[in-house]
Amino acid sequence: MPGLVLGAASAWLTWVLLALGGHLGADPVDTLIDRFGKSTLWLLVATMACTPLQQWLGWTWPARVRRALGLLTFAGATLHIGTYALVDQQLDLGVLLDDVTKRPFITWGFFAFVLIVPLALTSTNGWVKRLGYRVWKRLHRLVYVVVALGVLHFLLRVKKDVTEPLLFGAVFAALLLARVVWALRGD
Repeated sequence: MPGLVLGAASAWLTWVLLALGGHLGADPVDTLIDRFGKSTLWLLVATMACTPLQQWLGWTWPARVRRALGLLTFAGATLHIGTYALVDQQLDLGVLLDDVTKRPFITWGFFAFVLIVPLALTSTNGWVKRLGYRVWKRLHRLVYVVVALGVLHFLLRVKKDVTEPLLFGAVFAALLLARVVWALRGD
């Protein structure tokens, strides 16, 4: 976990330095929020791809990196929401509450973040033992809801060109379909 915190902090610092150097465009805070959000979705893609890669190609390494990818996804989501709440809205709780209740894309993104927190907190072997594998596995199936909410959040956020969020949605649908086909085949 300390390595994860250090990695997230260094990623955030890198982006802040780019912003201070004027390399993030006219609205650097919005660019940071956008890039952290997209990075989180890409990390979700990588996390979700681990099982199909293992099942279809017989590779064993994806299962060994899945937990780390999931934690990096949580770190990315934390950077995304943290930059929005701390830097963009300066932790003004009234504005934040107003945004969560009145702006649907923020509402869905907030719910996605709330659901990813227990996944990150219970991602250790100790939690698998405490909860029992079956309960732990059911809990971690929340990742599918997180994915759907993340894509919905992105889709509602964009103003004109929905190509990118729809592409993420298609990739996630394909990864989910691969799991369904695998399960139906009974392999």
